[in-house]
Formats: sequence, C-alpha cells, structure tokens
Amino acid sequence: MSVITPELVRRATAGDRPTVRALVDALTPVIQARVARVLLRAGRGVRGRDVRQEVEDLTQHVFERLFAGGGAVLLQWDPARGLSLLNYVGLLAEREAVTVLRSRRRSPFTEEATACADLEQGGGEGDGGALEARVASREALTALVRAMKERLSEQGLQMFTWLLVEERTVEDVCALADMSPDAVYAWRSRLTRLARALGEEILSDGGTPSRKPVEKAREGR
Repeated sequence: MSVITPELVRRATAGDRPTVRALVDALTPVIQARVARVLLRAGRGVRGRDVRQEVEDLTQHVFERLFAGGGAVLLQWDPARGLSLLNYVGLLAEREAVTVLRSRRRSPFTEEATACADLEQGGGEGDGGALEARVASREALTALVRAMKERLSEQGLQMFTWLLVEERTVEDVCALADMSPDAVYAWRSRLTRLARALGEEILSDGGTPSRKPVEKAREGR
C-alpha cells in the first residue's frame, strides 16, 4: 500500500477484507517498532517476560484499539492536521504501550504488579512472615480474578479487563466499547461491587466464594 488515504481507511473500517489486510501489513512494522521502543525504555518493567512475545501482544492490543467501535480511532485520523497515518498510528501505539505497562504495575489484578512489589519491598531470608503474607495476598488475588472470570459474561470480562485490570479511563472505554459514559460508569460500579463482595468472601472464608453474586454481575447489561 504505497499511499494511504482516508478513503482507504474508511473501506478498511467498513470491513473490506483486502483493504484490511493491506492496511494491517502497512501498519504492523510501525506499531512493532514503536512498542519495542517503549519496552526498551521500560527496561525493568518487562523483567522476566519474553520481549518478542511482549511486542506481539502489544501489537495485537494496538490493532484491537484501532478497529474497536467500527474503527473509531482510525477514522479520527485527518491528514490535514499534518500527520501521516503511519505517524498517527505510531504515536497511538506508543501511548497504548505505556498505558498497558503502567497499568500492570498499578493494578492489583496482575501478577507482574505483585511480583514487582515483592522485589521492591525486599523479602530476604529473615523476613519469612512478610513473605508469607505476600504469598497469601497473591493467592487471594488469584482466587478473586478466577472468581470474577467464572461469573462474568464475555462482555463483562472485557469490561473487567479494561476498567479494573488495565484501569482505563471512562473515555477510553467508551471509544473501545462504543458505549455511553453512563453505561461505562454503571459497569464500573457493578464490577467494583462484585470484586469487593468476592474479595471479602475469599478473605473471610478462605475458600471458594458462593455463587450468589452471579446474578448481580449480569443485571442491566
């Protein structure tokens, strides 16, 4: 694809398969280069993870972002503003990669965040009690994520990932899911209540949470 025009982008977002393939082929090298740059800058943020797999995962994530909601993000590109589509997508790819890496460190629902906290807090041979507490906390979080996945629909699981795991803004989720702010706020409220209820059960009972919150998670979808 030698020249990318808004018309070609419109055709791709409308589902024209040859155009989609050509656009993906043109954008993939740019996205991979930009996310790889972010990963190299992050350094310790990708400790213990395979960089090539990280690049593939983040590249896929960026494409999902580009084509979400009927390609809303792609359709926002306007060459009159001075950026080629390659530069526009490259900037988006960097921003998305940074957002994902930051959310992994902040979110209690990711293994990487817990592992980084363990290393940063020490945990030497003489700190057995603290290490045991951190292991117990990690196990509780794993149980909570498993319980959430068991109770959520496919849509609910996606919203859980965006809102609580990746900690995306309501504005971002509106664009990704093609939803109104009120609908996204409602999802965030329901998911937060469910996570809190399940977390309390796990911590108090030390076992598998009951199935009662299932209906609550599915109301109002």
